Amino acid sequence: MVELSLEKFFSGDKVGLAKLITLIENDDPKADEIIHRIYPEMKNTCRIGFTGPPGVGKSTLLEKVIMELRKKKKTVAVVVVDPTSPFTGGAILGDRIRMSKVYLDEGVFIRSMASRGSLGGIADKTKSVCDLLDAFGFDYIFIETVGVGQVEIDIMNASHITVVILAPGAGDGIQTLKAGLMEIGDIFVVNKGDRDGADQLVNLIRYTIELKQEKPQQETLVIKTMGRKGEGVSEFVNGICNLCMSLEERGTFSTQKEAWVRKEISGLVEREILERFWKNSDKKLILKECIKDIISGKITPFEAKKILLKKKR
Repeated sequence: MVELSLEKFFSGDKVGLAKLITLIENDDPKADEIIHRIYPEMKNTCRIGFTGPPGVGKSTLLEKVIMELRKKKKTVAVVVVDPTSPFTGGAILGDRIRMSKVYLDEGVFIRSMASRGSLGGIADKTKSVCDLLDAFGFDYIFIETVGVGQVEIDIMNASHITVVILAPGAGDGIQTLKAGLMEIGDIFVVNKGDRDGADQLVNLIRYTIELKQEKPQQETLVIKTMGRKGEGVSEFVNGICNLCMSLEERGTFSTQKEAWVRKEISGLVEREILERFWKNSDKKLILKECIKDIISGKITPFEAKKILLKKKR
């Protein structure tokens, strides 16, 4: 099955691509082989992350962006991360419905992913899925995060460009800008720009950026859009394309890829060490005893850590 899916993948068949993504998501034993086979084919495609609080119109705006890129004859892949229920483990993967105008376009591929408990706005397998999309040959890859707001910063470790989307009337503006989102944005979009307070929010973002002055190499774009009407989208898309080109010319893509690979290797090693550690039945017994001793006041959690990390008790 994997060989057949790989054959379809390398021949440009989206069915093969979709099946490989499913195997990666489900931690299939063949996942390592799949990544090994596709890695040499990666082209370092520009990856753009869309993040921001829920209700600001990320999916609607992304649909308009895709339509604009298709006018330029560019192919587009989209990974949409939806929240997983902590009670049932299920997720409503509904963003393909919101982007119905482009869903059937031959030059567009949209894949919804469940966050599966990940708290950083994207799923654990998001980067690996984007690697597949890169190797498949899309011109642009977009990642839309869950939409939880302040803690949603893992996107910066999965995309070359991070777009922070805000909207007037979605809570206190100062509170929004105090969030971690201000630290990661390369482009800021004030969507629903026909609402009261849109211009004030644009000015507030620009003022905050000037105070921070953390990215002297490039000017941070702040754009006002009206996603449903398509206003400001052309300027937004041009900003994305120009920034992608600029980053590639400066060698930022290669530097970012090195950082991603380092982080990925570290994460895989840490997970392997953790799994091996807790597979040890002696460690589980020691943990059980330590918990009793902590509750009774005999030791502290810090002392329990030392006991667990000793080869023998």
